[in-house]
Parts: sequence; C-alpha cells; structure tokens
Amino acid sequence: MPLTGNDLIRSSASPGEASGRRAPARLSVSAHRAWTLLTARPLSLYAVSVLRIGYGLLYLVYLLREFPYRDEIWGPGSPWTPALARQLFDQTGWVSMLTLSDGRVYFECCYAAALVVCALFALGWRTRALSVLFAVVVTSFHARSIFMTDGGDNLVLLMALYLVLTASGRRWSLDARRLRRRSATRTRGRWRSGAVPRLREARRTLVTTVHNCGLLVIAFQVCFLYGAAGLYKVQGGTWGAGTALHYVLNLELFQPWPALSHWLDGHAVAIAVAGYLTVLLQVAFPFVLFGRLKYPVLTMLLGMHVGIAVLMGLPLFSGAMIIADSVFLPDRFYTAVADLCRRPVRRLRTARTASGARTGSMPKQGNPASLLRGRP
Repeated sequence: MPLTGNDLIRSSASPGEASGRRAPARLSVSAHRAWTLLTARPLSLYAVSVLRIGYGLLYLVYLLREFPYRDEIWGPGSPWTPALARQLFDQTGWVSMLTLSDGRVYFECCYAAALVVCALFALGWRTRALSVLFAVVVTSFHARSIFMTDGGDNLVLLMALYLVLTASGRRWSLDARRLRRRSATRTRGRWRSGAVPRLREARRTLVTTVHNCGLLVIAFQVCFLYGAAGLYKVQGGTWGAGTALHYVLNLELFQPWPALSHWLDGHAVAIAVAGYLTVLLQVAFPFVLFGRLKYPVLTMLLGMHVGIAVLMGLPLFSGAMIIADSVFLPDRFYTAVADLCRRPVRRLRTARTASGARTGSMPKQGNPASLLRGRP
C-alpha cells in the first residue's frame, strides 16, 4: 500500500516533536478531568455535615461551659474592657458585635442569640444564612477577648469562615429533611423549557464549584497545620532528644490530673517513643492522604488528641482537631456508620411489629350478609 503525504510527514517527525505534541494533549485532559471533578457534583457532603454538626455543638458547649464567667471574659465587667478592645480593633482591623454597646442588656441578648445560632447551625436549619451568622458569632467572641484564646479558638474561627463556602446542610440536617418532603410533593416537569432551567443549572454549577473549593481549602488548612507543627517540632532540641513530653507533663498550668501526669512521666521510654511518634505522624500526615495508610494515621492522631484533652486540659483544641480530621473520611464511611446505628432501631421495630401481630391478631370474620344466606 503506497504511503501518502501525511504518512511521510508523520514518519519524518522526530520522537521529540511527537512527545511535544502529546504533552499539551495530556495536560488538557488532566485539566478537563480536574474541572469536571470540581464542577460535576459536590464532594464529601457527609464530611462537611459532620464539620457543621461538630463545630456547632462544640462552640455551643463552649459557651454553655463559660456561661457563669461570661461577664469576666466577654462582658462589660471584663478587665479587657470594650473600650480597650475597640482601640485594639483600630490597629488590627478586627470587628466584634459585642463592642457595639457597653450595656449589660445588650451583652446578654448577644450571648443568648449566640447560643441559639450555634444550636440551629448544628441542626442545619436554614444553613446558608446560619453559616454566615455562626461565622459572625465565632469572630465576635474570638476578637472580643483575643488574649484569652488558644489554638482551638483559632481553628474553630478558620473552620467557621470556610464552612460558609460549603453546602453543609445537604445531609443530616433539617434543610435536607425539608427538601426531601418538598421533592416528594413537587410537580415533575414544571420547568422544562425556557431560561429557568439554564439559570438553575448555572446556580447548581456555581454552588458545586464553591463548595468543592471550600472543601479543598479546609483539607489544605489541616494538612498545613499538621505539617507546620511537625516541622517546628523537628527543629526543637527537646523533641529530638525525646524529652519534650516530659516537660509538657510537668507544666503545672496544664495539669488537670497531676497524679496521672506524674505516673506517665515515670515511664521514660514510653514518653520518648510517644514524642517521636507524634513528630512522625504530623510530618507524614500530608503524604498519606491518598492511600490506605491514612486510616491508621487518623486513628493514632485521634488517640493523640484525646490524650491532649485529658492530660493537658485542652478539650476545645482537641475537639476542634478531631472534628477537622473527620473531613478526610469518605462518605461511604459515614453512610456505613449511619446504617450500623439504624440497625438496632429497625430490629426493635420489627420485633414490635411481630409481637403486635401475634398478640393483636383476630381470626377473620365472615360477612354478616353472607352468613344470613348460608354462605361461609
């Protein structure tokens, strides 16, 4: 079969030129896949719902825990007065709704509103609007008494801002329940033509893209936090010598259980191994997210944060980190856990139905008219 001109051109092209043409093609395919992944459907809806529930409940419990001391921390009776806070805001750019007035009634109303917002945000009622209000609440309380915050407050503040971007009310929320009921009664095919379907599709694509971008920012924030913490520990001499946890356990300011801290401090080898393992987990965390090694690493990090909460008395920080780690678990994990929790309820309903059928069943009675006619 004779060669055509195109065949001669292809045969005369060098391997370098052929690979140069294939490189942009591979790049365009990768970009198309990334764009499809970003805009096709919202990712990890159950994970962001866990973040919404977790941080809403965490901050609600935090405000309830500090309720007896609210005036000394955030109120007009605080040593850090609203006037001093406003002077600091002029330099730093922070804002807080708690400094708009120095009145006690205004402060009590703001505190009560904050409790309601946290509860409704955790329940997922009007999540779009409540996510913004929740971010305002966390920002206001964080900025009002910024010198009394710790790492847990900072992380909750960041996550509250990021959750505004996500569709955190699509699962396990009152909004999701309302949408299911509405979809069951909505007339199908109502908007089949015209500009409305295109506007709906554009809105859906925009919401999906913003949600996925917010999810990526959350994941990057957690990875950056672990990686930076691990690298800072590597530079410290006490972590390299394996004695860092010894000094941590002997800090009187962070000893809610002194006897337990002293008992653990007596096991020098275990303390050194735990210190080295902590550094290894934090440095390796960003590199194990795309493999099966992610699950044992997350489990060990869960144990580490529980230890920090118990031994150092930092439940807000530990709770914020544990909730943040949950974003890396797939949706199939949460659906499996939900199905596992529903099994006892289904078994109980089945048992009640069976017992009711045995005790409440009656023999079928004949029709009175047929009985009069002599029929069974």
